[in-house]
Parts: sequence; C-alpha cells; structure tokens
Amino acid sequence: MHERSSVADLVKSLRDELNRYPVDGKLPSSRVMVEHYRVSPVTVSRALAQLAAEGLVVTRPGAGAYRAEPRARPAESGDTSWQEVALGVEGATGATPRTVDASGVLVSLATPAPGVIEFNSGYLHSSLQPEQAMAAALARAGRRPGAWGRPPTDGLPELREWFARGIGGMITAAEVLVTSGGQSALTTALRAVAPPGASVLVESPTYPGMLAIARAAGLHPVPVPVDRDGVRPELLAAAFKATGARAFVCQPLFQNPTGAVLSDERRPEVLRIAREAGAFVIEDDFVRRLVHEDAGPLPRPLATDDRDGTVIHVCSLTKATSPSLRIGILAARGPVLERMRAIQIVDSFFVPRPLQEATLELVGSPAWNRHLRRVSVELRKRRDTLTTSLSLNLPELALPHIPSGGYHLWLRLPDGTDEAALTSAALRAGVSVTPGRPYFSAEPPAPHLRVSFAGVSGPAEIIEGVRRLRTACDEVLG
Repeated sequence: MHERSSVADLVKSLRDELNRYPVDGKLPSSRVMVEHYRVSPVTVSRALAQLAAEGLVVTRPGAGAYRAEPRARPAESGDTSWQEVALGVEGATGATPRTVDASGVLVSLATPAPGVIEFNSGYLHSSLQPEQAMAAALARAGRRPGAWGRPPTDGLPELREWFARGIGGMITAAEVLVTSGGQSALTTALRAVAPPGASVLVESPTYPGMLAIARAAGLHPVPVPVDRDGVRPELLAAAFKATGARAFVCQPLFQNPTGAVLSDERRPEVLRIAREAGAFVIEDDFVRRLVHEDAGPLPRPLATDDRDGTVIHVCSLTKATSPSLRIGILAARGPVLERMRAIQIVDSFFVPRPLQEATLELVGSPAWNRHLRRVSVELRKRRDTLTTSLSLNLPELALPHIPSGGYHLWLRLPDGTDEAALTSAALRAGVSVTPGRPYFSAEPPAPHLRVSFAGVSGPAEIIEGVRRLRTACDEVLG
C-alpha cells in the first residue's frame, strides 16, 4: 500500500475513534498503534501530525498524543463580493487583465485518490528519487560552517560554477543566478524582458505552467507551431514580424509535451531570427538530466552557441531529483542579467542557503552520477513498456514521436474525441491522464492526451494503467 493511502486510512480510523476519549484524554502510544493497525511508525507519526493540524489532537513531546479541546464554531464569513470589483478594475480601465488560471498546472500537481495510477505526474516516482542521497546531503549540509547564514544574493559561488560547467560554451559562474526552481526562473525571465500587455511567442503546444506565468504577468502568449524537429523557423519569423514580440520561450530538448528536439539545422536559424527581431530566446532546458539510456549524444544548450546575449538559459534539478528540491538557475549576459538579478532580490532576497549547500553536497557525491545512470535506464524501460502496451491495446491513439528523453508521451486522439469526457472516464476507471487542451494558447488543431511514465512504480503499473485507459476509451469512443 502507498504510504499516503496508509496515512489517510489511519487518520480516518483515529478520527472515528476520538469520541471514545474525553477531552485531554490520552490516545494509545505510537507503539501500540503500530501493532494494532499494522502500519509503520512513520505512518503513525504523519497521521498524528495531520490530526494535530486539524486541531483534533495535541501532541506533547515525551508524553504522547491527547484529544484536543473542541474548537469553537468559526465566525460567520463576511461579504467578500467587493473584491470582484477591485480585481476587475484593470480590465475595465483598458489595462491587460491578469486573471490567473492554474488549472493546467494543477493537473500534474494534484494528488490522485488512493489506488489511482498516475499517468499525469510531472515528477519521478518516489522509488526513482535519490531519497537516501538527498537525506545524507541535507544532513552534511546542515553541519557546514555558515550553512544557516545569509548566502550571496546570486547564489553560492561553487554552485553557480557547477551549473556553468554543465552549460558549457562561454557561460561563466558570474553569469549564473541561482533560483528557487525552474518555474521561478521562467517567471523572473519573462518579467525582465516583456512589459504587461506585450506579446510573447511560445511553442505550440507548450508547457501550461509557462502559459500561466505569461497570463499572470499580463502578457499575450502567441503560438508558433512545433513539429518533430522543433519550432518551425519560417513561422517563428512571421510571428515576430506580426507581433513585434521581444521574447520567444522554447524547450529545444525533449519539448513538453511533444518530446521534440530542435534539429541541428534549425538551431542557428532560431537564433538568427531572434537577433534580427531584437528579441530574447528564453531557453527552458528542463529535462537534460532525464535522458534515456538509448539516446545518442545530446545537442548542447542554445546558450553555448550564443555570443551576443540573445539566449536566457533556464534549467533546474527538480525534475531529476524531487519536487521539493527546488533549485534552478538563470544564465544570461548583458543588462538583462542585472535586471533579472534585481527582480529576484526584490521578490525573494535569495534562495535559502541550507538548500543550496545540500545541493552542492548531492551533486558532488558519487551517488549523483549513480542516480542519473539508474534513472536513465529505468525511464527507457518505462517508456518502452508504455509504447508497447499502447500499440497493442490502444492502436487508435496515434503516437507520432517516441522521445529518447523526458518522462511522457504525447498521444493524438481520434478526431472529435471529447478530451474532458475521456479524462473523466479514465479517472473513474482508476487512471489519471492529462488532457491536451491546456497545452495550447489558442484553439488546438486536434484532441490529445499527455501520458507520463515517470510517476508510476514500474512496468506492471504501466500495463495495468493502459488496461484501465482501454476501459475509458471503450466508454467514450465506443
């Protein structure tokens, strides 16, 4: 049983039994609960923590857990309807509305119900995360001299140097800013180069989180179609000319969601077109460390071929480690670097030093390369299992491209398929998938699904997930 479902079951059982105890009455010890409910001590600890957060129990170190005094009824809610006027004034006065829609992001962040197979996860399954190595790194980092002091605002010099070496080319440590993950870096980059109301060019389809960032900043995402060789240069040039945009956001390596890699022929074209437009290319290099075992040599980041400061490079360690290791970077040169540095300082001062120190400990340990090699092997196995199972059981779902990196497949549904109905039917069948609509900034050309193979426990769960998806397709497609 998954740990989270064990915790939920224990919380329900304890909540049902609380009425047996008087206020301030002591609950059974953790050892007794472990034996009675046949769960781990960690599960007991997390269940009690949840009940304490709900105000149902009080934990006293060294003494145990006790039933809490019932909370007083909450005061009657006030009238917040005035906020609709306050928040809607921008659009009414001609300014660009900044309504924030996070639904496309929440699809991959939401925790499904117990027993549901996660084909919608954007992160590695816990069995693929380097949990022991991260725990050891965090413990060592906490003992480093000055580990809890204030870090440099740009990030620890050793960490910036490590990232700069990973990018290669002309990038130096002085041109790197440490950020709180890739999402934060993209937010800073877009705010630095595009004023509210401006257009920003995006790949189509593209990562919903980036579309949410742009719209929250009052920007207009303009789609530029992608094929298996990446963004189409002739359409990129036309979009710059039509919009006057000063930024293009792209994922040249294993693009999300298509898995496309920008071809060698198109790489210089993209940079040339952006330079001629006087625009920046924001390169989101988000899964370079999730390459599959059977991939050949990877193309270098676009930033390594850029001498003029056209490229703003974004990368993160989160996808290759854990959702909670939110460490990423921005790399750029020229005045835009100073602007991004100022924005980051104003927004958050700096990234917490203990997390930076722990990251240094992790990537400097022998466990780091072992972890990357293992993930490379395991992702290939999961990808191959998923593609084979889809081919055998769901041949009507087209798979135009099989990537050699990343963690998902992009499936083309039959024309006229109702994505919402299919994802709902899939959830009823016990598997969560991601609809394609949130990946398009304008009307999509066809219905799609994104199916992730990173957040599952292994091949057996993938095969069962496809079987459940077959059930959903039978219901919706007939």
